[in-house]
Amino acid sequence: MQLFDCAIFFYQKFYNFKEYKMNQMNNTKIYQYSFASIYRLYVEKVEKKGRTADEVDTVILWLTGYDEKQFREQIDKKADLETFFTEAPKLNPNASKITGVICGYRIEDIEDPLMQKIRYMDKLVDELAKGRKMEKILRE
Repeated sequence: MQLFDCAIFFYQKFYNFKEYKMNQMNNTKIYQYSFASIYRLYVEKVEKKGRTADEVDTVILWLTGYDEKQFREQIDKKADLETFFTEAPKLNPNASKITGVICGYRIEDIEDPLMQKIRYMDKLVDELAKGRKMEKILRE
């Protein structure tokens, strides 16, 4: 796995989780991660692949419904992932078209709605880093 293939995976290794399972205890830990920290990792990941921070912003704004000002406020206040998604104006109606596997989990099979949103975001950034065209990433 490449460095920063998945921001959440990085945090799991950083905190020495022996085994990661999709249960409420681990989800609670993930929900507490700062969105600003994860965002920084996303930007680093895509820039290494020749993409831009603006493109990361585009996919996250598309997913969450934030405008640029609201988005920057979330970063500045260091909102955790739970707050970031709870305060998101509206999840894009095409988000359910985001399918596949990210960090070993099939997105469409994730039952926890918040964890599914986090994985949607991971998948969009992953597709961006892999060089997929923006119109395909945004399911247009």
